[in-house]
Amino acid sequence: MSLRINHNVASVNAHRSLLNNESSLTHTLEKLSSGLKINRGADGPASLVISEQMRAQIAGLTQAIDNSESAISMVQTTEANLGEVNRLLVSMRQLAIHAANEGVNDEPMLLADQREVRNALQTIDRIAEQAQFGNRKLLDGTHGAGGAVTGELIEFVEAGLNTKDSRVSGFEVVVTQNATKASAQGSQALSQEIIDQGETLMVIQNGKTAEITTQSGESKDQVVARLASEVRKNGLKVTIEMDEVGRLRVQHQDWGSAPGFQVLSSSAGVLSAVAGEIEAARAGQDVKGMLGGESAIGRGQFLTGISGAQSVEGLTVKIKGQVGPEDQELPIEGVSVGQIYVTQNALRFQIGGNQNQSVSMKVEDIHSRHLSTGVENQSGFGDLSEIDLTSFQGAQDSLRLIDKAINQVSSIRGNLGAFQKNTLESNLNNLRVASENLVSSESVVRDIDMASEIAKFTRDQIMTESASAMLAQANQLPNQVLQLLN
Repeated sequence: MSLRINHNVASVNAHRSLLNNESSLTHTLEKLSSGLKINRGADGPASLVISEQMRAQIAGLTQAIDNSESAISMVQTTEANLGEVNRLLVSMRQLAIHAANEGVNDEPMLLADQREVRNALQTIDRIAEQAQFGNRKLLDGTHGAGGAVTGELIEFVEAGLNTKDSRVSGFEVVVTQNATKASAQGSQALSQEIIDQGETLMVIQNGKTAEITTQSGESKDQVVARLASEVRKNGLKVTIEMDEVGRLRVQHQDWGSAPGFQVLSSSAGVLSAVAGEIEAARAGQDVKGMLGGESAIGRGQFLTGISGAQSVEGLTVKIKGQVGPEDQELPIEGVSVGQIYVTQNALRFQIGGNQNQSVSMKVEDIHSRHLSTGVENQSGFGDLSEIDLTSFQGAQDSLRLIDKAINQVSSIRGNLGAFQKNTLESNLNNLRVASENLVSSESVVRDIDMASEIAKFTRDQIMTESASAMLAQANQLPNQVLQLLN
C-alpha cells in the first residue's frame, strides 16, 4: 500500500459520491414536494413538451365546457320567453274563435275581444324588446339574418346559418323559369243554352267539393258568382273566372307544382274535357333560377340555395312577378332580376378547445309586425299586428294569421331545442369525456409515483449519510504518514 499526502484520491472519490447523492436527494425532495416528476425541461425534454401541450388543451377544454354551459343557459332563457309568446298566441286563438261565433256576439263583446287581443300583441312586442341574456337582446331580430334587395321582383325571406355575409357585393338573382299556378281552362264557352239545360259544375280540392247546377234563365255572371260562392263556403283555395268569349277558368290560389285540384262538367269542354268525368287540373310549375351563381331549388315562387352551396346555402328569396314572354310556362334564358345583400348576425358560440370549433344560432324577430307576413286573406291583414276580430270575416282571417304565428314561434322553439340537445349538450358531454381522458394522460406523463419516489428518497438519504461518513474516514488516511515520521 502506497501512502500519498499531496492527493487524497480516496477523499476525492468519496466527495464525488457525496455530491452525486446529495444532488439525487435534492431532486427527489423537489419531486416529492411538488408531486411532479417533470419540474423543468432537464427532467425530461420530450415529456415536458408533451405535457405542456396537454395542459394547453386541458385549459381550452375547461373553458369550452364553461362556454357550452353559458350557451345552454342563453338558449333556455330564449326558449322560456318564446314559451310565453306561445301561450299568448293560444289565448289569442281562443279569442278569435269566440269572436267568430257571430250569431251570439254583439258589438261590445267583439270590442272586448279585440281589446284583449291588442293587449296580447303589445305584450308580445314587449317580450321581443325586453327579452335578454345579460345585456344581449334575444328576440328583437338583432341576432337573425337581414337582407336588402334591389329589383322590384325580389323579396328577401330568410337566410340560413350557413349563408355567407354579402353586404358589399351581394348575390345576383337569376330566373330561368317562371312560377305558375295549377289551372283548368274550359275549351267550350258556357252558352245560355248550356246554362238553361242545367249544367253541373264541380271543383274538388283536398277532399272538399264545391258543386252547383245551373238554372234556366241564369246569366253567365250569376253562374260564375254562385260557383265562386260555393268555393269560398267550402274552403277551396281556387278562383273562378270567365274570359271574354265565355270560357270558364279555375285557378289555384297558390303557386307551384305541389297544389292541385280536379274539375267536372256535365258537358264536354265546359270544364272537363270528357262530359261527366273528374279531370285533374293542369299542374303549375315552380320557379327555377340561380342565386349568386349557384344552384337553387324552386318551390312555388320561392328560390332557396341548395345544401352544400358555397355562399347561398339556406338563402331564400321570393320572386313576386313574371319575367320573359307572355306565356309564363315557356322556358326563358337566364334573366337577372336584381341583387340581394345579406347581413349575417347569428350568435356564435366557441364550443371547442381549438380554432374554428364554433357553432352558430340565429333567432328571428318575433315582433308582431314580423309574424304571419304573406298570409293570403280577404281582410287584407299584412301581418299579425293588423288582425281585427270585430267582424266575422276578420275573425276568420285573424284565426289564419294566428295559426301561422303559432307555427312560426313553435318552429323557432323547436330549432332552439334541437340546437341545445343535439349540438350544445351533446358537445358538452364529449368535452367532459375528452377533458377527463386528457387529464389522465397528462397525469401519466407528468405526475410522480409517490411510493417509488419515497423508496428512492430513502435510498438517497442513506447513501448521502454513508458518503459523508466515508469522506470523513478518507480525510483521516494521510494522518498515517505522521506515524511513520514519529
